[in-house]
Amino acid sequence: MQPLANIAPLKPAGAIEVRNVGQVFKTTTQDVVALDNVSLDVKPGRFVVLVGPSGCGKSTLLMMMAGLRQQTSGTITISGAPIPEPDPNRVGVVFQEASLFPWLTAEENVEFPLALRGISKNDRRARAQEALKLVGLDGFGKRHPHELSGGMKQRVSIARGLVQDPPVLLMDEPFAALDEQTRMTMGDELLRIWAATGKTVVFVTHSLTEAVYLADEVIVMSPRPGRIVDHLQVPLPRPRTYEMLSGDAFGSLRDRIWRHIRKSA
Repeated sequence: MQPLANIAPLKPAGAIEVRNVGQVFKTTTQDVVALDNVSLDVKPGRFVVLVGPSGCGKSTLLMMMAGLRQQTSGTITISGAPIPEPDPNRVGVVFQEASLFPWLTAEENVEFPLALRGISKNDRRARAQEALKLVGLDGFGKRHPHELSGGMKQRVSIARGLVQDPPVLLMDEPFAALDEQTRMTMGDELLRIWAATGKTVVFVTHSLTEAVYLADEVIVMSPRPGRIVDHLQVPLPRPRTYEMLSGDAFGSLRDRIWRHIRKSA
């Protein structure tokens, strides 16, 4: 998939910089500090996973990277520029629920963001078909969501996030609703897609095994107010294999993350 010809890519494409970010939610009774002084750098093409206890602000941080929520303090830049609002040329988002329109086919669901931008029917159809092929759904474009399994619906959602060819893909617990077998299969599929596209991926999960299996780097966050308490490099070779799950190196990394989570419980 090629970027739109009339839009010059920002440089460095795919880089994410978060500087001293805080988020305060104001309520009628008190202010709730969700994030406090969060800073991190994600280099282009890296697969970075955010983990932490429930309510630590990892999904909030992801939505700010997407331009769907604005931070109270600090700065966030994507590909060298601020992200005050959603920008599909720079960032694609995949949510926990596939959120497909039931009356549209898989192909039409993937096309939808392109249709909103006035892309011609032939162009958006070709790009949707290419995206569906990339996620392993070649030949399923005419199916409606009720004709697809949970894993297939999520593949359609990933294709929709990829169809505008952004350098950054943000994923908020995209496999949480799937059974363990499907979840592992989808993890391998995601790594295949990532290797094929070179996207920068930031992925939120509660699964420590999933975090270590997928990531180049794991960012561990504290309970609210969310702060970064650890930043692990994952030196496991790629491609990842299931045999690694029982290895000492894998177990050591997972245990290191768990100690932070347990300490915060």
